[in-house]
Amino acid sequence: MEKINNVTEFVFWGLTQNFKVEKVCFVVFSFFYSVILLGNLLIMLTVYVGNLFKSPMYFFLTYLSFVDICYSSVTAPKMITDLLAKTKTISYVGCMLQLFAAHFLGCTEIFILTVMAYDRYVAICKPLHYMTIVDRERCNKMLLGTWLGGFLHSIIQVALVVQLPFCGPNEIDHYFCDIHPLLKLACTDTYVVGVVVIANSGTITLVSFVILLISYTVILLSLRKQSAEGRRKALSTCGSHIAVVIIFFGPCTFMYMRPDTTFSEDKMVALFYTVITPMLNPLIYTLRNAEVKNAMKKLWSRRVFWEAKGQ
Repeated sequence: MEKINNVTEFVFWGLTQNFKVEKVCFVVFSFFYSVILLGNLLIMLTVYVGNLFKSPMYFFLTYLSFVDICYSSVTAPKMITDLLAKTKTISYVGCMLQLFAAHFLGCTEIFILTVMAYDRYVAICKPLHYMTIVDRERCNKMLLGTWLGGFLHSIIQVALVVQLPFCGPNEIDHYFCDIHPLLKLACTDTYVVGVVVIANSGTITLVSFVILLISYTVILLSLRKQSAEGRRKALSTCGSHIAVVIIFFGPCTFMYMRPDTTFSEDKMVALFYTVITPMLNPLIYTLRNAEVKNAMKKLWSRRVFWEAKGQ
């Protein structure tokens, strides 16, 4: 069928149709987005000022915080402003760009979390060879691989959508442009596209999740040979990683490891990996990591010293 595209813009239904609830959500999510920006920027600043950047774990943690800021910024600002708008619209081109950026950064985050699990595996299970296995050159290559992997995944998703005809209606029951709601609006059979989407997004999510489970299982089993202090430090570090993985991968699995269907719960589930996880990451890594807390104390002490010196 020849592509017929009469749609120049899409209309979001948003989180709710209740204006009073929208005003409450505006305040809540504005606060959440502020925490995302400030929290992740604080993590990046702490790693830099505390001279932790040389450590592979904090090298990847810095880029995780950077991706969290970018990832949440793809959807959160638009969602927040739409909460006070009567008509929530986005252009066709803007929708495709949002789809690309959301999947690019979301997939990159999945790969960074996987690489961080590998880093912890080497650090705990092969500590004597850690600095030679996970050196700076290999860290750079793994980081480049996460970006390239995210780009390849996203470009496939967008290529599947842009070739579909949209001839109306143009209303999306969501707060941002995602693959399943868009497939629902296409005026053609999207069964094959839906299968490819599951094969693409679902496989990446499932394989990464399985790799993470195996990595942390091996790590936890190896801790039996560690001293009590070693177990405590390892569990403190890995505990934060495991918490992030569960919060992030649970909703992603629900969204992309299923047939091409949409549910009313999709918007609430999507909030977990677009807003909640980027907000919780700094809190989880700060509260569960003694080294980060010490570096923050040094950063605060230095700030207090500068203020005292300036008076």
